[in-house]
Amino acid sequence: MANKVLVTGAAGFIGFHLTKSLLEQDFEVTGLDNLNNYYDIKLKESRLSILARQKKFSFEKIDLQSKSELDKLFSFKKFDYVVNLAAQAGVRYSITNPYAYLESNLTGFLNILEACRNNPVKHLVYASSSSVYGANRKMPFSVHDNVDHPLALYAATKKSNELMAHAYSNLYQIPTTGLRFFTVYGPYGRPDMALFLFTKAILEGKPIEVFNQGKMKRDFTYVDDIVEGIARLIPKPPQGNPEWSGLRPDPASSFAPYKIYNIGNNNPVELMHFIDVLEQKLGKKAIRNLLPLQDGDVPETYANVDDLMTDVGFKPSTSIEHGIEQFVNWYREYYKIK
Repeated sequence: MANKVLVTGAAGFIGFHLTKSLLEQDFEVTGLDNLNNYYDIKLKESRLSILARQKKFSFEKIDLQSKSELDKLFSFKKFDYVVNLAAQAGVRYSITNPYAYLESNLTGFLNILEACRNNPVKHLVYASSSSVYGANRKMPFSVHDNVDHPLALYAATKKSNELMAHAYSNLYQIPTTGLRFFTVYGPYGRPDMALFLFTKAILEGKPIEVFNQGKMKRDFTYVDDIVEGIARLIPKPPQGNPEWSGLRPDPASSFAPYKIYNIGNNNPVELMHFIDVLEQKLGKKAIRNLLPLQDGDVPETYANVDDLMTDVGFKPSTSIEHGIEQFVNWYREYYKIK
């Protein structure tokens, strides 16, 4: 019997790549997505059309806020594993549309936790974010440091997911693993992310918005590395940490079956260098509009991935030169640009 996996947000960027990889590894995957219009639905439909060619893939158009539909799906399918990637994404969007984040990221995640409680699974893996580090300045960011000063509501909802997961791991012994992703990019990426926006603008001869005068640093992580990390962790549900102490609480583990990991490239890149590489791969110069740091943004991200390396023997390592080239090749082909 193939292991049954539910991937929420399967029509999304990371969800698509993860689902494709799991199907290639012979998992039986149910993809769930509400296909909202936060960005171009055609891109989501293109991803789904690729997944639909696989015999072991099925798709459910369900919103995580629909508890009854979600419960019915869990009861019928009897999933072994759940990977929750569905969320309202975007730090900047959360400043102008806060309620969208409460509904999707909090109510939706609670419904996932309840479904896992009532239909026990071997492991719930869910997306957190590097944005939870907020005002932290100790580099590299470590899962063993507290993250109590988010700079935007999006980050606060992701931190809340980690706290909610811990409560359910404690009360109902649901093994949960939270993954803090660091600036993911690659083919079929989100149109609201910098690489997509920059590529489109440069090719159209329009200026690009370069925040913090280009002095930002990001731990850009290629999507295949993110997928590899998730896939390795799925069959490894956390055990309670016998060394955990309430006198010296470790935020990354617990007495309950609960764990937090960073998945990042462990190699911050300055935004100006990132743009230089993109110009080289496109063969065209950018018109750079230098702007101040935006509200809710952090000047630098840098992932400590020691725990990931220790527990599953893997750390992301794709260079931005290779990663950006792969994205540019996809973009030109998808949008038929020579």
